[in-house]
Amino acid sequence: MALCCALCLLLLCCQALALGGGMLYPRESASRELKELNGIWSFRADFSPQRDKGFVQQWYQKPLRQSGPVIDMPVPASFNELTQDPNLRQYTGWVWYEKEVLLPRSWLLNALNTRVVLRVGSAHYYSIVWVNGVQVTEHEGGHLPFEADISRIVQGSPGALCRITIALNNTLTPQTLPPGSIQFMRDESNEDDYPNDCNCFKAMSDGHNLPGLVRYQVLVTGDTRYSLSLNLREKEGKVVATGAGPSGELKVVEPKLWWPYLMHENPGYLYYLEVKLSAQVGGELSEDVYTLPVGIRTVHVTSRQFLINGKPFYFHGVNKHEDADIRGKGLDWSLIVKDFNLLQWLGANSFRTSHYPYAEEIMDLCDAYGIVVIDECPGVGMKDPENFGNKSLAHHLVVMEELIRRDKNRPSVVMWSVANEPASELSPAAYYFKTVIAHTKAIDPTRPVTFVSNANYAHDHGAPYVDVICVNSYFSWYHDAGHLEVIQLQLNTQFENWYEAYQKPIIQSEYGADAIAGLHNDPPLMFSEEYQKAVLREYHSVFDKKRKEYVIGELIWNFADFMTDQATSRVLGNKKGIFTRQRQPKAAAFVLRDRYWKLANESSCLRPTLTYYNL
Repeated sequence: MALCCALCLLLLCCQALALGGGMLYPRESASRELKELNGIWSFRADFSPQRDKGFVQQWYQKPLRQSGPVIDMPVPASFNELTQDPNLRQYTGWVWYEKEVLLPRSWLLNALNTRVVLRVGSAHYYSIVWVNGVQVTEHEGGHLPFEADISRIVQGSPGALCRITIALNNTLTPQTLPPGSIQFMRDESNEDDYPNDCNCFKAMSDGHNLPGLVRYQVLVTGDTRYSLSLNLREKEGKVVATGAGPSGELKVVEPKLWWPYLMHENPGYLYYLEVKLSAQVGGELSEDVYTLPVGIRTVHVTSRQFLINGKPFYFHGVNKHEDADIRGKGLDWSLIVKDFNLLQWLGANSFRTSHYPYAEEIMDLCDAYGIVVIDECPGVGMKDPENFGNKSLAHHLVVMEELIRRDKNRPSVVMWSVANEPASELSPAAYYFKTVIAHTKAIDPTRPVTFVSNANYAHDHGAPYVDVICVNSYFSWYHDAGHLEVIQLQLNTQFENWYEAYQKPIIQSEYGADAIAGLHNDPPLMFSEEYQKAVLREYHSVFDKKRKEYVIGELIWNFADFMTDQATSRVLGNKKGIFTRQRQPKAAAFVLRDRYWKLANESSCLRPTLTYYNL
């Protein structure tokens, strides 16, 4: 795993909409210029026994190619997926990336009025960044962006190359998020079992009062002598509300609400909030302009329903992964567009970002298309007591702060998920999740919070603190393998037990079965396409009964096949996708498509006009 999302350099005015209090997604404007750094970087893995040769020899002090052999490495991408070297595919430790960039002359002049910021969209897991040999920042955690002001470094040497060096360590420990451990394969006896296997500016619709009220807060860095003006524009450019000052409310008469896909004839409607900062810098008027897409909508949870804009919403969607052939995990526009076309074809109105925050570019499309998102942090694999200690907790709180800071303004994000399948039956989990969920709600009181459980309902110490129960189960797969007849009985019991215990709405957040594309058998047997179809239909029979009561959603595992570590239970990865890793449909995709469009027609006021098309 490596540099997975976009890197860029950003030029902005010295008096600017803030960096320190939060982090704006880089968008060009009259005052902001952008230079993408994606492409080919120099790359070197540190294969020394302690993985510390790069630091001992200070590889960051001179061009990386002078330290020894380097190879070309595309960014964004996962370095593990791209070479023929098996040692690199399984590599754990420090790797080094470097790129030399020529900055525009205008960025290096008039230094008093300009700032140059380096932004990393995502790097997994621990990163240290140097510019021209000077350390500018470090960051712990993958999937979320970080940045550094490098103005003084690059503007101090006009005309020179800007050399950006990033040391990256993908090692996971019991205290990281996700947690992990390193196992050294040195057993000579072979007697034991094999080892198994994110705020500078916020705007939000009022979730409690009438729609049409947009509250905003703008944080500014630099001198306190400035003025702020705000214009809220419709998609067509008409100004519908104005404001001034660092905080306040914008009232929109007869607002066009943000609706989910298939719930309205105009889903995903976005306004554009233009913020202009004006200040005197060095005797001259300086301006910074930033435009933020804004959706107006409300979210509310009752004991039996999930309401968007006051109307019941039923999640019929998928779980996904940022994964594909060749690139592995990394931003890929062709793949993103293909996936959204498939989501619309499928009739899916939602997905969970299992099990980590997805790229901001993906989230932009969710906002624009009306795809509802359960936004999940990287809290996966928390299975041991040491994963619930104070160090893990402190880092988990920081991760939630970073995630909310990044995605708080997105109308598509309707709920935060703080973990996936933790060992929530362990006694330390009670205080741990009480603290994480309370912290999340304190930062963002406008959205419900959940985590995804596969624990026994009677022993789940985190469930009392969530707003929505999310449950994963794989009846007739991991339990009673091959016995389709147990699904309805066990699933019905599962729902009744959870609801009786907690009186909260329930989402079936994962269910499914592996299927090897092209493998057929009748009667259905495990791993055949027929068995995957049969499992789905058994689950759907129970969903149709319980969604009339308190079940508010179903998310299939998984949207597409994806790569995993090697294991005797995996055939080149996880095959529970309804699409192959190459995005071709299995038989189950058509079963789900028929169901989702039926659900959409039942719940929508647009029943006479909803249509769907063949793939």
